[in-house]
Amino acid sequence: MGGHIGARISIGIGALALGLAAGCYQLPEAPVYGYEYDDQSCADGLDNDNDGLIDCADTDCLSESTLCGEVVPEPPAPEPEAGLEVCHDQIDNDDDGQFDCGDPNCRDIPETCCLRENTDATCNDGKDNDGNGFADCADFGCRRGIFVTVCAEDNPVNCGDEKDNDNDGAVDCDDPDCGGQGPCNGPEGDLASCSDGVDNDGNGFTDCADFSCTMSMDPDAVTYCAMQPAEDTLDTCSNEVDDDNNGFIDCKDFSCAMSEDPEVLAYCGMQPVENTVETCTDGLDNDGNGYVDCSDFSCSSDGPKEIVDACLAKAENSASKCSDGVDNDGNGFIDCADFSCVQSDSLVVRQTCQESLALLDEDAIARCDDGKDNDGDGFTDCDDWDCSNNPIVTVCDGPKVCEQP
Repeated sequence: MGGHIGARISIGIGALALGLAAGCYQLPEAPVYGYEYDDQSCADGLDNDNDGLIDCADTDCLSESTLCGEVVPEPPAPEPEAGLEVCHDQIDNDDDGQFDCGDPNCRDIPETCCLRENTDATCNDGKDNDGNGFADCADFGCRRGIFVTVCAEDNPVNCGDEKDNDNDGAVDCDDPDCGGQGPCNGPEGDLASCSDGVDNDGNGFTDCADFSCTMSMDPDAVTYCAMQPAEDTLDTCSNEVDDDNNGFIDCKDFSCAMSEDPEVLAYCGMQPVENTVETCTDGLDNDGNGYVDCSDFSCSSDGPKEIVDACLAKAENSASKCSDGVDNDGNGFIDCADFSCVQSDSLVVRQTCQESLALLDEDAIARCDDGKDNDGDGFTDCDDWDCSNNPIVTVCDGPKVCEQP
């Protein structure tokens, strides 16, 4: 009896061993993706959640794990937060409440790789590559990226590709940015084009704000524009509504600002204005129309000569001003990041920008191998994107790719 029991036990153990051998655990070739927010997954050197960020470089670890940032250094004396080292030291160097890639000063420097969504490839792959909650053209790094072309909807190609390239909810000719571009460069004079909310002929005036509609040969368009509500009484000029749908509200509308009604003129005369040298150079939107200083027509075009001269002096419209590293016109964009430079009517200025962006500069090869920070951005030779991303520069290994710090 005992012998039979022992035999059965022996057979059972053998079968169990055979089963274990057949189903042995095998180490997977790649990590099994999941969450990355506890101490173990935030210290294993793996990208556990497959978001392109490893351990403490992952915002999930920085906010959830007890490992990341647990060593708090002595507060240093405030210093600029710019450059590869200080933008990855987990210190708020300039004491402004934001540090490393959370600080705009770091994000504005492409070489810091804070914005990992800043190329045509990463801005067109349907992924939130930098984990900031915005994917592709919904991300400022894409929409404002100097190396990104897939997010603009202001050229003939992108205005006819049936895509919402700039992620503003409007596609191709339905997007006001496409007015006058390629397939959207059409007439504005019939009822359809005078009531679609698009600047079809690209002249800067939309629908009934365009003389081609109000003075159209199409009686339906003229009637439509004539039936639009007027904005010329004290009530309509003070209700903060664009009553006549011409894009201008209350005293920003000529029908109010140049009204023959003394009450309307008196009301509009009390509104803040932006029409003196002081108000046109103080960095404020004094009249609340959304345009600051020389970006406001009341300063740059309609103002007295001394104001126009002051704006011309500040304008970023020459080769020297488009390459001095200064935001001369105070609009938040420096040199060739400013449309007034990169889209200048001056061939010399455009060539200056092409050179500064290292697109067509025949001297780029020499400057990319001289050991100098020629453009003063803190990066020298092949460490600078202007060199590493320039196809004509052969001294560099190739395009600079953002790697994990």
